[in-house]
Amino acid sequence: MVKQIQAAQKAARKAIEATYFGTLTVTELQKVKNEKSKLMEESEVVVLQDQPCRLSFEKLQTAIQSESAATITQSTKLFVSPDVTIKAGSKLTVTQDNVTTDYTRSGVPSTYPTHQEITLELFKEYA
Repeated sequence: MVKQIQAAQKAARKAIEATYFGTLTVTELQKVKNEKSKLMEESEVVVLQDQPCRLSFEKLQTAIQSESAATITQSTKLFVSPDVTIKAGSKLTVTQDNVTTDYTRSGVPSTYPTHQEITLELFKEYA
């Protein structure tokens, strides 16, 4: 019975990953030694590159009314392999449908045997 469940999960994962038409690059801000000054400096370091993924967008039904105009919000989710670990505060650069956008993780990923779902926000700066 366990082997059948594992086989079904493997088939489901393969089917989900067949929908990944985007690519993901994860960049972290890390301390790196400057060879000239010998001092530690913060620098962007790519820790994952060209990872297959998929973005999903959902417009939220409620419009937020401000003094000038109503704002409609959009939720963005990243679907990626459950084997990938993305630290909080990392910059996620996703290219999908010839559009490249920088995001950051906005919560704890929902991890399943077949994939993980990560809610994203537009990247502004490193946390």
